[in-house]
Amino acid sequence: MRTAVALGLVAVACLVAVAQAGNFLQDTEMSWGDGRGKVVEGGRGLDLTLDKGSGSGFQSKSEYLFGKIDMQIKLVPGNSAGTVTTFYLSSQGSAHDEIDFEFLGNETGEPYTLHTNVFAQGQGKREQQFRLWFDPTKAFHTYSIVWNPQHVIFAVDGTPIRDFKNHEARGVSFPKTQPMRLYASLWNADDWATQGGRVKTDWTKAPFVASFRSFNADACVMSGGAQRCPAGTMEATGAGTSSSWWNQELSDMSYRRMRWVQRKFMIYNYCTDPKRVAEGTVPAECKLR
Repeated sequence: MRTAVALGLVAVACLVAVAQAGNFLQDTEMSWGDGRGKVVEGGRGLDLTLDKGSGSGFQSKSEYLFGKIDMQIKLVPGNSAGTVTTFYLSSQGSAHDEIDFEFLGNETGEPYTLHTNVFAQGQGKREQQFRLWFDPTKAFHTYSIVWNPQHVIFAVDGTPIRDFKNHEARGVSFPKTQPMRLYASLWNADDWATQGGRVKTDWTKAPFVASFRSFNADACVMSGGAQRCPAGTMEATGAGTSSSWWNQELSDMSYRRMRWVQRKFMIYNYCTDPKRVAEGTVPAECKLR
């Protein structure tokens, strides 16, 4: 089943081009962990470690205001229950913006949960969760965020899984004014991460390691209050289209592929949460087409 699905996805035209590898020594810095995170392969990779004492994390040296961010990740193998590996963009403050990939570990033989969320002006609770169609611990896979003034697109190996659209005209907040930094971490969350907190972290399997490679930020960098974008980012290529991520949206084929992934692999959608529907707390964007 997984092999057939994987082959089907490979056959689809990629949403995101293969990223050129950045350098973790030049582009990122360790933010916490007391030495548990280590740059490897001369800057081409970075490994985060979690033990009973602490997890670890890193962040980008730059802040971005729109861009396409790619990261290859190989998740904690074996019994990863209780662990959470993250890759996300975030600003600071109580009214912050945030775009999340989180990978919730599980018992040996049970699948990871890919958790996505979007915060705008401090308001989140826009979770969508997925199973993956491959084993994310066996090899590196590319996780991408396309963030432009009209869309936040989440993609896995070039296949879109979620598109959060700008509906500000309909009263829905959208992250577009606050520069965000890239963050990644590996930490213990066994009070909630695996089967609602029922399965705890097995510390006899520590240290746990998640590996990151090929960080690429094709993005507008904020520096000294000014936005500096790569050459050609906002140049149209005719007929109102653009070859860059700045105006990127889903093609008909990409949209169909995303909907197929959502039908097959989505396990939670905030827009259809029965409790929120019953309480009348479903966000406004869920009612828009």
